[in-house]
Amino acid sequence: MPLKKIFEEQQSYLNHFYEHLDQTEAAAFFEACLGSQGLIVLTGVGKSGIIAEKIAMTLTSTGTKAVFLPPTNFLHGDIGVVSENDCVIFLSKSGETEELLSLIPFVRKRKAMTLAIVSNPHSRLGKICDRSICLPVEKELCPFDLAPTTSTAVQLLFGDVLAMALMRAKEFSVGSYAQNHPSGTLGKKMTLTVQDLMLKGGDIPICSSEARLMDQLVELSNKKCGCILITDETEQLLGIFTDGDLRRALQNQGPAVLEMPLKNLMTHSPLSVSPELLAWDALKLMQKIPQRWIMVLPVVQGNKIVGILRLHDIIQAGLS
Repeated sequence: MPLKKIFEEQQSYLNHFYEHLDQTEAAAFFEACLGSQGLIVLTGVGKSGIIAEKIAMTLTSTGTKAVFLPPTNFLHGDIGVVSENDCVIFLSKSGETEELLSLIPFVRKRKAMTLAIVSNPHSRLGKICDRSICLPVEKELCPFDLAPTTSTAVQLLFGDVLAMALMRAKEFSVGSYAQNHPSGTLGKKMTLTVQDLMLKGGDIPICSSEARLMDQLVELSNKKCGCILITDETEQLLGIFTDGDLRRALQNQGPAVLEMPLKNLMTHSPLSVSPELLAWDALKLMQKIPQRWIMVLPVVQGNKIVGILRLHDIIQAGLS
């Protein structure tokens, strides 16, 4: 059977789900989750368990405290995390999974709310839980109607929609999302500051305005920043001299330029940033002109030099 035909079949089954889902039932399920004052615990067996775990992870990362617990672990100590402020969501296509049905009395003793996600409107699990949602499944994509395919797809779909609805209702911000993903690109963009990446102290190439260019060539080379920052006696930033300035000066004025003081060669009042600025914003500033990227930026606090930021270090941090 051509792949295109299978895609069309799955599209048809998903359309059936959308067309027959009880929106009133879905809204009530959402309100029950939104009203939970504690933890949302998800559980399931087999493929439904895998989907339950994924939904729990999505909920947690988008502002809703959730956890997945395998049903066998529930009865061997993990039920201790469940309190009367929590709700427990059971995922099962048939709604007849014995491992889940056996948990209900013990969860009720903890006075937690019980919610069921099933695809059988007459299931025992759906009937004995405090609230349930039936996800319509016309047929599994499996040609024998056996392997969980369409049923797990709609479970995941409903779980993602539920997570996003809760995220919006709780006004979970992009900043909060980033804090939950500190190692991801978004998290870095929202949390890494210039101070986290800049070179400090003895790593900053620095000299006085009266210093001769010849005497600063070693500093220019050894610090590997492609520039020298020129300061006064109080470390106030006066200007910047780059290796590009060196090439242009030698080309235009010849070897005599080596005897000149840097105050005659530097770029006055260079662009600078504060250490509190997000590194992502600094990157945008450095790449503002596509034809002429800024490779280094002085970092100042009240015009006093506190560091130097290299484009290379921002890219190395994974922000590009």
